[in-house]
Amino acid sequence: MTARIDDAKLTEMGYFSTEGGKILILACGALAHEILAVIKTGGWEHVSLACLPAILHNHPEKIATEVEKALIKHAPNFDRIFVAYADCGTGGALEQVCAAHGVEMIRGPHCYAFFEGVDTFTARDEIDAFYLTDFLARQFDAFVWKPLGLDRHPELRDMYFGHYRTLVYLAQTDDPALDARAADCAARLGLSYERRFTGYGELTPAITGAVQG
Repeated sequence: MTARIDDAKLTEMGYFSTEGGKILILACGALAHEILAVIKTGGWEHVSLACLPAILHNHPEKIATEVEKALIKHAPNFDRIFVAYADCGTGGALEQVCAAHGVEMIRGPHCYAFFEGVDTFTARDEIDAFYLTDFLARQFDAFVWKPLGLDRHPELRDMYFGHYRTLVYLAQTDDPALDARAADCAARLGLSYERRFTGYGELTPAITGAVQG
């Protein structure tokens, strides 16, 4: 597969691999690195990856529409498509799109849940936790700090984050630099910090099942 993709491009532009074929994984750009790693580990040369811009996470009302456009665009070129999104704040709209097009998607409310394990995540019921993944720790400024205007008006921090107590970093990798970055994000938001190593969680079996099924 291709060399590591630039996070800024994944955030704003998404990604499409010219390698592979027959099976397409249609995913959120925030999952590109992990999915490419799973594909590489599996040795699946017949699998392609297309990612929508990760910044759609900030506009969940647009996700279902954009996924449907991508499904219509790519369907003629692949035997099977798997949607590597959870609900991601679409309120069931994405599930309806996938059902209408006869494609499967990842179960769960969002990527935080399937990285930790949907059942474990649900059981925690952490209403006062703010979550980061590896990708979101690297792209914290692009997803949180700048869109909320905190780079210009830091005094707004408590208005946005006053109801949170902890920033939980769900780590896909053991990377001290990312750990430090996530801890700094917690400090900037005035939250306590917790790191949980999840690895790829339920992403790997979901992708494996899609490819081998």
